[in-house]
Amino acid sequence: MIEQTLSIIKPDGAQRNLIGKIVSRFEEAGLRIAAMKKKQLSKQEAEGFYAVHKARPFYGELVQMMTGGPVVIIVLEGENAIARNRELMGATDPAKADKGTIRKDFAKSIGENTVHGSDSKENAATEINYFFSATELS
Repeated sequence: MIEQTLSIIKPDGAQRNLIGKIVSRFEEAGLRIAAMKKKQLSKQEAEGFYAVHKARPFYGELVQMMTGGPVVIIVLEGENAIARNRELMGATDPAKADKGTIRKDFAKSIGENTVHGSDSKENAATEINYFFSATELS
């Protein structure tokens, strides 16, 4: 089934010039870039995007990290795109991520884990709509 999902290359990945390496992994895995933009998130945008985590102890650090530099926001499209992207990313904790995943190869820590990816169809739709209008998707 063809799906769309959201991926974000977080500030730690963008600052270390990993954008091309990460995007090439998506493309090599058969995922198509339906939309992409580089953006500096405001505090308000980051707080809104991660509002689901507001009660968690790491929320403030997450918002601070996500506003610490530009991010690259990508809509990926392809067969089972959500599951494929999550497999490419690897576990949230890079120490527990499988060899060859983005987080195992590039993440600095559980806090600076280089990429975000939607975890369900519902969240993918919400997250894509948070950052992109319908006219930006191809």
